[in-house]
Amino acid sequence: MIARMGKLWSASRWLSALILAIVMSEGIYAAEPSWQEIEKTARGQTVYWNAWGGDEKTNAYIAWVGEQVKARYGITLQHVKVGDIAETVSRILAEKYAGRNEKGTVDLLWLNGENFHTMKGNGLLFGPFSEKLPNYPLVDTITIPSTTLDFTEPVEGMEVPWGKSQLVFIYDTAQLQNPPKTVAELMAYAKAHPGRFTYPEPPDALGSTFLKQVLIELTDQRDALQTPVAETTFGAVTAPLWGWLDEIRPHLWRQGQAFPQSTPALRQLLADGEIDLAFSLNPNDASAEIEKGNLRNTVRTYVLTGGTIANTHFVAIPYNSSAKEGAQVIANFLLSPEAQTRKLDPTIWGDPTVLGLEKLTPADREQFTKLKRGIATLSPGELGAPLPEPHPSWVERLETAWRARYSR
Repeated sequence: MIARMGKLWSASRWLSALILAIVMSEGIYAAEPSWQEIEKTARGQTVYWNAWGGDEKTNAYIAWVGEQVKARYGITLQHVKVGDIAETVSRILAEKYAGRNEKGTVDLLWLNGENFHTMKGNGLLFGPFSEKLPNYPLVDTITIPSTTLDFTEPVEGMEVPWGKSQLVFIYDTAQLQNPPKTVAELMAYAKAHPGRFTYPEPPDALGSTFLKQVLIELTDQRDALQTPVAETTFGAVTAPLWGWLDEIRPHLWRQGQAFPQSTPALRQLLADGEIDLAFSLNPNDASAEIEKGNLRNTVRTYVLTGGTIANTHFVAIPYNSSAKEGAQVIANFLLSPEAQTRKLDPTIWGDPTVLGLEKLTPADREQFTKLKRGIATLSPGELGAPLPEPHPSWVERLETAWRARYSR
């Protein structure tokens, strides 16, 4: 009996070993590469990073990142400047439909919100990978919940947070002492000062965020914004928004017959004295522009009484990237204390960090604390509790409805 059991045990071990050998030979099982192996493979790769190219500060920062990863890791970073990242997402989707599942044209892209939702829903993302990056443990996922929840969509390791956004309003204290603090006050101000206010034309991200901000403040159905948009209720939920936009339109810059195309264009109107109010998704934007001499040093920022929308922006890797290793190395570098400190510096960019300072070494933490808050930058307390983003499906629906009503 014992001999028979021994033979069965030996046969079982032999069969297990045979199955394992077959599985490994077919490539079904393979150990994940170590970070050292990823860095080694990344050396010599060219990474095509599709990112918004409409602001000189961000372009200069990305150029610096390219210099660093070339010197340190032997990676060539090509910044593909785009006006709307949705165009890049559409190209990746077209590649998938065409069966181009390898050697895609995009290796890394800067996105969030509805574009992440589209990519995730269509299987266009590489990953999960973000939580495996060596620098990811430094991310503050507790007090910045939007690092793991992008416009209500769980990130699930498919993109890497690298900066924060919150809507702030910008004005010149030398021209305006008491700026409007609610959308009702903004309406009254526009009527009293015709032509002195406007907003970027959707689908520009800032323009679309303005629509969402007004909607959140006016609608009595806020909870509906946290779930996918429904055509049966869209009209009722958004009716106050369209009524407000209809009413304010004739009092806007150029009577609402034209709109600035971007954040820099809106900011330039303020700098030129054509409007009294601008706004930005970067709380440090005004300070950075003052540092560069593009805005007067009397310019300041504020948030609306009921709070303003905030989110996190990310980088992601397409499923068919030709340089997944190089893209991961760059994403990891973007999370380094060095890269995040430089990005936060208002003389460089002023983009807020996603790192938890308590997670850093004393030396790295000191680099952050040594940075002086910009002259026009609000403290965390002044920024207040941020408003959550609506579900991503609301963005496209709002933009479509806006174009149908107001686009010439």
